Amino acid sequence: MDDWAVAAEGLVKRFGERRVVDGIDLHVPRGAIYGVLGPNGAGKTTTLRMVLGIIEPDEGHRTLFGAGHPRDAGDRVGYLPEERGLYPSMKAKDAIAFLGALRGLPWHVGRQRGTAMLHDAGLGHAADEKIRKLSKGMAQLVQLLGSIVHQPDLLVLDEPFSGLDPVNQEKLEALILAERDRGATILFSTHVMAHAERLCDRLAIIAGGRRRFEGTVDEARALLPARVRYQP
Repeated sequence: MDDWAVAAEGLVKRFGERRVVDGIDLHVPRGAIYGVLGPNGAGKTTTLRMVLGIIEPDEGHRTLFGAGHPRDAGDRVGYLPEERGLYPSMKAKDAIAFLGALRGLPWHVGRQRGTAMLHDAGLGHAADEKIRKLSKGMAQLVQLLGSIVHQPDLLVLDEPFSGLDPVNQEKLEALILAERDRGATILFSTHVMAHAERLCDRLAIIAGGRRRFEGTVDEARALLPARVRYQP
């Protein structure tokens, strides 16, 4: 369907005898923020990697923007993996330019955009700092900026809030919303419902390698047990 940025049907992945992902379907509308919510070990990362074509499913199929294989979407995709990693000797603005260059963005354009993006994110003072001198949270935001500097149509973020303090979580949420306002589709995984509630148009809940729910945040909230509150 032309309206889907991501369409995945019946994804299955086995590692040895273990069925890590067991028949998952995902349908991410263009221009939406879509969350994949589930506990650690639910199969979220494996699902995202299959969606992107980093690993191949044992069964099922998936397309990005209707392309024949996810890798055919190429430069239209930005990706923040679960494993963070930047060259520690690079300056922040050069790290952003480098990640953009991997997606076909000219170096000088990436450097110029990266410097501006750092300023907009309140990290202008870090533009000429080497990655090794940045805090973990600042380095993580630099890597995120590197994943969007080429202005992708689809941004895939694997547990992007992990390890961030509240201040940097707010900055990340603002960046995600700004990308949505630019017209990008955002697909991200999380194990924290609060992030999904604040950001998502739609979400899927995954547990034990299976999709247990797909729908709006309000629909998901209606299925959750009522919270018990103590009123003195």
